[in-house]
Amino acid sequence: MENQKDLSQKVCSKESESLIEEVLSRLTLEEKVGMIHGDGFFRTKAVERLGIPSLVTSDGPMGVRMEFYNDKWIPLGKSDDYVTYIPSNSALAATWNPQLAYESGKVLGEEARGRGKDVILAPGINIKRDPLCGRNFEYMSEDPYLIETMVVPFIRGVQECDVAACVKHFAVNNQETDRLEVDTLVDERTLREIYLPAFRAAVQEGGAYSLMNAYNRFRGVFCSENRELLDDILRKEWGYDGVVISDWGSVHDTKGAAECSMDLEMSVTANFDEYYLADPLIKAVRAGEVEEVCVDEKVRNILRMMYRIKMLGGESVNRKAGCYDTPQHQQKMLETAGEAIVLLKNEENILPLTQERISLVPVKDAEGRTVSARRHRIAVIGHNGDHCHAGGGGSAEIKALYEVTPLLGLKKAIGGNVEIVYSQGYYVPGKKDVNEVNWQEASLERQIMGQENSDSEESRKLREEIACKRREFLEEACAVARNADTVIFVGGLNHDYDTEGRDRADMKLPYGQDELIEALCDINSDTIVVMVAGSPVEMPWRDRVKALVWSYYSGMESGSALADILLGRVNPSAKLPETFPASYADTVTCKNGEFGKEGCVEYKEGIFVGYRYYEKEGIRPAFAFGHGLSYTDFTLENLQVKAENAEEVIISLEVTNIGKCAGAEVVQCYVTDCECSVERPLKELKAYKKVFLQPGGRAAVQMTLPRRAFAFYDVAKRDFVTEPGEFVLHVGNSSDHCNLSVKIDLTTAASARS
Repeated sequence: MENQKDLSQKVCSKESESLIEEVLSRLTLEEKVGMIHGDGFFRTKAVERLGIPSLVTSDGPMGVRMEFYNDKWIPLGKSDDYVTYIPSNSALAATWNPQLAYESGKVLGEEARGRGKDVILAPGINIKRDPLCGRNFEYMSEDPYLIETMVVPFIRGVQECDVAACVKHFAVNNQETDRLEVDTLVDERTLREIYLPAFRAAVQEGGAYSLMNAYNRFRGVFCSENRELLDDILRKEWGYDGVVISDWGSVHDTKGAAECSMDLEMSVTANFDEYYLADPLIKAVRAGEVEEVCVDEKVRNILRMMYRIKMLGGESVNRKAGCYDTPQHQQKMLETAGEAIVLLKNEENILPLTQERISLVPVKDAEGRTVSARRHRIAVIGHNGDHCHAGGGGSAEIKALYEVTPLLGLKKAIGGNVEIVYSQGYYVPGKKDVNEVNWQEASLERQIMGQENSDSEESRKLREEIACKRREFLEEACAVARNADTVIFVGGLNHDYDTEGRDRADMKLPYGQDELIEALCDINSDTIVVMVAGSPVEMPWRDRVKALVWSYYSGMESGSALADILLGRVNPSAKLPETFPASYADTVTCKNGEFGKEGCVEYKEGIFVGYRYYEKEGIRPAFAFGHGLSYTDFTLENLQVKAENAEEVIISLEVTNIGKCAGAEVVQCYVTDCECSVERPLKELKAYKKVFLQPGGRAAVQMTLPRRAFAFYDVAKRDFVTEPGEFVLHVGNSSDHCNLSVKIDLTTAASARS
């Protein structure tokens, strides 16, 4: 037997590659293999004789997931795994605030560490290629640059807490339909310009200690065994020396997984020793079918990560303890949610609902004398007004310590001098229990997303029952609205629609909400509409609505933050991180038919994703990328540009708050290549800055554009290049509102590595 104390002393004295090699040399083949596959749903085997602990992971897109039994998808059911519910990545991206990304990452890292986790499976950074993708709520944006600037500080925040961030899902993972098998075909330029930049930034700039491969195939090969992605690009080109973890159940072949740069196999079944990188791998090595050096490289990467997060070595005694459910975390989530809620419309200054607007209403007698006062009556209508979202969405589900709904948030903030009456408004059918099987337990089975036979008698009766209930709910809501001074509708989606494992069938609002909103507008033309959802929806009534607010799933304090926005205590400053098309028919994926297919999906639109496509085709969306209003007004002026050297361009301008309240503006800079040897978008986001100003305040804003901001991927040269010539810099506060521009001439051709 090895002397564990002796080895521990050596480990504590030096953390280096040589020490990793020493540890590696003492491991048996069985011990090494035990470290590279799950020995539980969220942990690996420990090597106790050498003091190597089990590596413990947890899902975490919106907080650290609940505790399960080691070998059963059954929650332990104790009270010690309630956590802080953090805003979804979509909500975080809507803040356009990298500092908040860092602070949210730090909260997540502290909570993961406080729960005893070593790896938190977050953030998700796949491109929002199509608005119907079921996991879009977990992702940040349709734009690679915005994702880059948010994911890097997020990772740094997590990993400051001695926890490894696990960035996912690598790569081109953009639909849930047939997610376990679908083959994605993407041309090289599109891959490099749209789908890989955020991952490159995550590992090269963010220093992510781990990364998760995707379920899907890429160019015919599963991502878990894909040498082009994992060996050529990730390891050799980007120089990555961290850990690649399989998505749960994404490995399909022992030899293929063993011989590529995927380090740790995890899955959803309890036959841990039968995993591809378990006993079958030991047999393959013994038989000479797989070289043991392949196993060594995986263990080497895992040990390196363990040292980095202070699981091993001399610094392990100083590993941070973390914490969770602290008042400081809750306050930070409130601040983040306040910057994540987007004001889409505000005609006639319907918002905010100032104290004057909702004050007590005098009751007078026949002679005009005030004899009493009645409370201003606000009708909150809509299922999402009193619905909690933390417990759904697939692996994003958590046990939130609490969640403030919009109804609760408003009641807490307004107090007793205003009467708030709630009506559910639309009927949401309950879920059916099917043998109490956990969704994750069956997640590797082929799922058919079709509806029940619409011709069956049972389905017909169910539809009639639902229609009857919806009519009753609508009539009740209308009656409440008629007796209210102010009407606030809170609707949108929920995690029946925004969820892992399936895509939406269309962009329409479910549960008959469109009819209800139209009816409420007939009753009160000043009806305020709040949408809570993780993905865009069609809003055929949007021209009738004067005030429209959008809230992604914004965490445990989302209701409090929404109340602050509606009441004017917080000035909205969020911007859309994605385009909201007027209808699904306007999307490029709808037109080319290359989304939601089984078997194979070809990204025929190439680089023209999101606003790049709408601008190219002259299609006006419902709300543009980068759009978001404020209760104050800003001016942008005095745009100047200078190129100090061949490697960067510096732009400067002045921003002034000309309104009556403090607020923040997001100054956005887009680049146009005037003439190029390849087709390029009309403009692309390449810089932005969020500026907070008091009324009358003025700030000088400076943004630096590196050479790569002007580059495109040259397939022949297999590199990013910047061609000489003229470029236009557009500056404004959304992609469709850039009222400042300046032309520059880049006369020196140079390579700009991305």
